[in-house]
Order: sequence, then C-alpha cells, then structure tokens
Amino acid sequence: MKIVMVAAIGENNVIGNRGALPWHLSSDLQHFRGLTLNRPIVMGRKTFESIGRALDQRTTIVVTRALHRTAPGVVLAMSIDAALATARADAEKRKVDEIMVIGGGDIFAALMPRADRLEITHVHALPEGDAYFPDIDPQTWREVSRREHPAGPKDTSAFAVATYVRR
Repeated sequence: MKIVMVAAIGENNVIGNRGALPWHLSSDLQHFRGLTLNRPIVMGRKTFESIGRALDQRTTIVVTRALHRTAPGVVLAMSIDAALATARADAEKRKVDEIMVIGGGDIFAALMPRADRLEITHVHALPEGDAYFPDIDPQTWREVSRREHPAGPKDTSAFAVATYVRR
C-alpha cells in the first residue's frame, strides 16, 4: 500500500496561514480532485476544520484526540497509525493501492519518512504562514515529472505540478 502525500507549497515551504490556504488556485482543484478521488484521505484536525466537510467520493479520515467531535461522513482516528490502518482497509475495499495524505504540517512531517510518492503543487509565491511542508531532500526524492501552469483567471499565482518518488 503506497502512502502518497498531496500538498500545495509556497517557495518557502508554507502550506497554511491561520487555518487557511495562503493562496487561491482554482486551476489546481481539479488536479487535487483527480489525485484523491476514490481513495482514502488522511488529514489532521486543523486541515479538516479548514476544509469544513468530508470530501465526496473519498473516505475522509481525521487524526484527532477529540473523538467527541463528530462530523457526517468522517472517520476519526486517535493516532496516525490508527488512521493508516483504517485507510488501508478502505483502500483494499475500494481496490486501490494508495492512501492519500493531505495535511497539515504535523501529519506531513510525521509521515514523510514513510511516504512513497509526493504530489506537489509548487506555488510561485512567498506567502506568510504558520504551517510548513517538510523539506524535499533531493538525496531521498527524485522528481519524475513537472508541468508549469500560468495563473488562471481565478488563481492568485502561477504554479508547477510535480511528482516525486522515493530513491
């Protein structure tokens, strides 16, 4: 079972600011949806709160110690390992071999050593922020594809979409 991390990161590794994305990239939303559709997605509580709902056609698994907080369509897990176990079972049921990890910073940092692939949107901006993606070490990760995208009419920045695989 592959662990795939999906993130949009600024040139300074920022992924969030005060519980929200520091940019708006409508052009990247279809890419994100295509990557994660019909797969289990794992995220932390703060990421879930910033999204505000379960994502359709995906099993939404939220790592949180506050199990009393329930939300329709969401599976709560007290630890990353519990979240991954739930995600593995869901992936097998869906007949897919990937678990998608979508944030936030603490979840990314904890799972970076276990990830098999990174699907990164490199936002061409230096936003202020308080949540960060871990460094992508070129000794560990090899970039296998990259596509540049100009800012669309509903985007605040140009960006590149890159895929990295573990060396």
